[in-house]
Amino acid sequence: MPEEGNSQLKKDSFAALRYKDFRSYLGMRFFFTFAYQMQAVVVGFYIYQLTKSAFALGMVGLCEAIPAIGIALYGGYIADKSEKRKMLLVISALVFFASMIMFLVTMKSAAPQIHKGWIVPIIYFMIFLNGLARAFYGPATFTIYAHSIPKELYPNGSTWSSSTWQIASILGPAAGGLIYGFYGITAAFSVIIIFLVFSIFLIYLLRPYPPVFIPKEDIWKSLSEGIRFVLKNKMMIGAMSLDLFSVFFGGAVALLPVFANEILKVGAEGLGVMRAMSSLGAVLTMLAMARFSPMGRPWRNLLIAVTGFGCSIICFALSRNFYLSLVFLFTEGAFDSISVIIRGTIMQLLTPDHMRGRVSAVNSMFIGSSNEIGAFESGSAAKLLGTVPSVIFGGTMTMLIVTVTYLKTKKLIPLTLHEINTAGINAV
Repeated sequence: MPEEGNSQLKKDSFAALRYKDFRSYLGMRFFFTFAYQMQAVVVGFYIYQLTKSAFALGMVGLCEAIPAIGIALYGGYIADKSEKRKMLLVISALVFFASMIMFLVTMKSAAPQIHKGWIVPIIYFMIFLNGLARAFYGPATFTIYAHSIPKELYPNGSTWSSSTWQIASILGPAAGGLIYGFYGITAAFSVIIIFLVFSIFLIYLLRPYPPVFIPKEDIWKSLSEGIRFVLKNKMMIGAMSLDLFSVFFGGAVALLPVFANEILKVGAEGLGVMRAMSSLGAVLTMLAMARFSPMGRPWRNLLIAVTGFGCSIICFALSRNFYLSLVFLFTEGAFDSISVIIRGTIMQLLTPDHMRGRVSAVNSMFIGSSNEIGAFESGSAAKLLGTVPSVIFGGTMTMLIVTVTYLKTKKLIPLTLHEINTAGINAV
């Protein structure tokens, strides 16, 4: 494409949407995320109602994080050497199966003669299967995104992709809480199943994505190549580490059922609104960033965004007013969305085509499961310290991590996106 054409595309806020496969990718991501986020709210509140235990909520995250992290590198290796469309169809079928089992189990649990002790272990195992699927899902979608639009549109595409994810993350939790609260868990899981079917249909509409990597050495050498690439890139490993530790300590999402039920006393309906409010802040900020990019000084803006995230978490923990708590959840989502777009753009720009699956797998080990690991940390800390002190501790640790990262990465702060793209790994 001529340089003038490229310039016009970059100025077009809808440029990425003009590509058919990218639109199918966005639709697939929307419906899958909607179902996944809705299921997280429904399952979390259901387990808390059964157990009345914050630690049991933390175990939900751990059950998903163990397989997602444990086989993430293998998932990236398979994604690099496999046809991506077929791979996504298999992954989605596994998630659909796990959701169907949870649907049937929760429906049967309404019968008075059913013993409730076996329900939670079965749900934990289905969440474990979801974690297995996620280890392959992330690398596959990362590669499809990269090949669905030209490279010069990655910043624009990242904004639309992240916005789509956040919109689904607004509607999914809100729908989960409201449908569960008014109509029960059977109705909620029915909607989840329907949206997973929509996601599978949109995957079917994608064109085939053949592998661009044919392994010439054994699997361990291929995996170590991806790890070495990430570890040599200061900006990439810095962004991953910053997200991992800030979300590990600062994530309060796993404890929202406790806040909704015990502290703010707003029930399942309020929980759905609380889960949605963070995503509302994120999607409104992302829509603004489609026009006003945060990529002028990406590393500086990333540090500012994570600082705002930590402050919002601390303020949320201290609030006892439902509406004020919603404000802090809104700002938490807004700051987090800025860091999501910055990290996503950096990852796409710095990763060569033949290594996208493996680099994405390393990324998922840091970022993709940080929420689930953070959920386990939050549940464990809440058991030891109490719910509110554990969230305050997490927000404080996030602020400390940002400070340490700032002191160690001062040289990255003045770099522009153009400088990062031009110089690549040698510059950062």
